[in-house]
Amino acid sequence: MQTFLVDENSRLDVFLAKKLNQSRNQVALLIEKDCVRVNDKIQDKNSFKLKNGDIISIASLKLYDEIKPQFEVDFDIDVLYEDEDLLVLNKPSNLVVHGASSVKNATLVDWLIEKKYTLSNLGGEIRAGLVHRLDKDTSGAILIAKNNFTHQKLSEQLADKSMGRIYLALIDLPLKEDKIIVEKFLMRSPSNAIKKIAIDKENKFSKNAKSAFINIVKTENLTLMAAKLFTGRTHQIRAHLASLNRHILGDSLYGYKGKYDCRIMLHAYFLYFIHPKTKEQIFVKAPLMEDFKNIMFEQINLGENDEKISLEFLLEFFNSFA
Repeated sequence: MQTFLVDENSRLDVFLAKKLNQSRNQVALLIEKDCVRVNDKIQDKNSFKLKNGDIISIASLKLYDEIKPQFEVDFDIDVLYEDEDLLVLNKPSNLVVHGASSVKNATLVDWLIEKKYTLSNLGGEIRAGLVHRLDKDTSGAILIAKNNFTHQKLSEQLADKSMGRIYLALIDLPLKEDKIIVEKFLMRSPSNAIKKIAIDKENKFSKNAKSAFINIVKTENLTLMAAKLFTGRTHQIRAHLASLNRHILGDSLYGYKGKYDCRIMLHAYFLYFIHPKTKEQIFVKAPLMEDFKNIMFEQINLGENDEKISLEFLLEFFNSFA
């Protein structure tokens, strides 16, 4: 249960949108689901007039009491870290994180519902618990909030960059420089609605995006690289690499034409954040998936390069220039 003391006269939805750092549409979902109480009474009107001194409480939904998975869940997901407030999962590839009209199979949120987790509902039922997202074919660490307080605080860390995400990728050609920062605007491709393109100048359709890339191991047929995100745009790593004429193995949407017939070889390897309640800094490593390791081991002796994908090495390298 999350509680706020009202310190100014305001509409209920306006006050909560400001306090929770969420849109008024997202707040409206909380109100619609009877999750909001004013002075211990359920309030179902977005326009309800708050007075100085009112007390607002917000409950998290136990989703499995209200809804069931939209599709049968026939898979499992490894839990990397869990406590009463949050969990970190190692998302498999070929798994969509939340439902949409075009999604015809069970999602990661369906799995959470099937496992009867109590989840935050700041993003609504469809995105319940999701602090951030991963593309369908991207594997690796994804952070789930079990309550609204945790979700709000973790969202703030995403915004102020105190939460960090480091990815590993296998690409077709090495970066021209061993370390590089790409800061280009992303917008929807005019020729393909699901693709993003990187542009140098901002326009009304674009959003700023910043990534840092480093070469880790270069071979004749592929390169193991790492990426750190400073923003979290859809397809950000893929589009920024394409702007450098570099492509992730398997990523035909962004121009990969090599010999490997595989899924997109992109993995969210490390995730770090400050625990909203304990204030402890948490570091979580998501072990590589077997398909990623199989391709990598064909070309790279990981034993000789193991320290290059350690958290200490990667953080020190990125901090040296990014």
